[in-house]
Amino acid sequence: MLRRLGALGTCICLAGCAVGPNFVQPPSPEVDRYTAASLPATSPGKAQPFVVAEDVPTRWWSAFRSEPLDRLVRATVVRNPTLQAADAAIKVAHFNALAQRGLFFPQVSASYGPSTQLSSNNEASDAPQQRLSLHTAQLNIAYTFDVWGGNARAVESLDAVTEQQQFLLEATHLTLTANVVTAAIGEASLRGQIAATKKIVAIERDILGILKSQFEAGQAAQVDVLTQEAALAQVEQTLPPLEKQLAIQRDLLTALAGNYSAAQVPERFELARLSLPHNIPVLVPSTLVRRRPDVRAAEANLHAVSAQVGVAVAARLPNISVGASTAGASATNFAQLFAPGTGFYLLAANATQPIIDGMTLLHKQRAAEAALEQADAQYRQAVISALQNVADALQSLQHDAALVRAAAKSEAAAKASLDIIRKQLALGQVNQVVVLNAQQTYLNASIAHVQAEATRLSDAAALFMAIGGSWPAGCGTDWRSCVLDDLPITAALQ
Repeated sequence: MLRRLGALGTCICLAGCAVGPNFVQPPSPEVDRYTAASLPATSPGKAQPFVVAEDVPTRWWSAFRSEPLDRLVRATVVRNPTLQAADAAIKVAHFNALAQRGLFFPQVSASYGPSTQLSSNNEASDAPQQRLSLHTAQLNIAYTFDVWGGNARAVESLDAVTEQQQFLLEATHLTLTANVVTAAIGEASLRGQIAATKKIVAIERDILGILKSQFEAGQAAQVDVLTQEAALAQVEQTLPPLEKQLAIQRDLLTALAGNYSAAQVPERFELARLSLPHNIPVLVPSTLVRRRPDVRAAEANLHAVSAQVGVAVAARLPNISVGASTAGASATNFAQLFAPGTGFYLLAANATQPIIDGMTLLHKQRAAEAALEQADAQYRQAVISALQNVADALQSLQHDAALVRAAAKSEAAAKASLDIIRKQLALGQVNQVVVLNAQQTYLNASIAHVQAEATRLSDAAALFMAIGGSWPAGCGTDWRSCVLDDLPITAALQ
């Protein structure tokens, strides 16, 4: 009976069709560059070529050539709860899709129900009370034919959701690693600013000592000493905010690594130990939209919503189901359940067609079609945002090189000027106003140079994030080993 029922259902399903739109992958954008004007292959200042590539390395953060950064990213990928949650979301979607596939098969259940009944006896009767026992065992089978492919569309939608969750995991991994790199660069920038500020503090203390000596010798006025003390105090006042920001930045890195704030990460970062990546690979726009995980996730969502239109259409069409209770038996005691003559069965078929439902199913179909329009617009917006991200990063890196070069020249000139003024001050050839201006100029130039270097590194990380990183094929559930595989840095980054 069960075999015949399954075969009949298969035949009807094969004869039916899946209603609703068939998903077609959206076309790639018809553009061949990211900016209105073509960018030069090499940025001004320190050479940093952008090379056209078909892929980017999975371990892109190794391009910064920092062992502490590699260790921290590895720890983050292993322990961060956000990645673990994204990994679990894939399993949820996968098992939901498997559960939906179960409706392609007959639903079989078994039941057993014993009961005992004691009849009532009134006072006028001398007959003893009657006790009646009944044991019923049966096998229940139900099957709904997927005539219009409604269940097939539901499975298709859930499979697309599973695929979407996979891409969201990749996007989470990319965002998390980029955040770690950017936070590490932020820590290095703060350490550089603190170091530059302490250097200025030492210089100003030296100048204060010169002025005190001149005051004691009658060569300088007391107001000059007091003015220098005030200038020194103002520079020292800038240190606590920087140190506070550094402490907060350390907490951020610790949290990204999946640790509690009390167990800070041991890695420390300085600008001198972070190298600017060379030969950054840039994907052409058509390749970018096929590789970037957030765009692929938007495409998978579009696929899932498209299949839901078919589910809504199928719900409005006639449906056929078969139900049966077979191999059932009923007897007054358990031992007789298997005796001849106690068996029974029931076989029934049912065809349904919605007639009046207050236009509920029609409106659900229209809602599904509107959701498809929404998902299509969201996909197109994801593509536009992806191209904008790359364009922004490329433009930033083009201007960062010139900014770093100008900041370095400004710092060098300010330092040379301050050195000359310090010598003139020792000889009593300059007034205090000139000294104060030179100190402030050098402080500003030093901080600006540190920030420019950090900005250039951060924009390089932003470009890697914008082009989508890379996810090795065939990782499966052991994806952490894939993305953390100790492979050498690819030639494109050397």
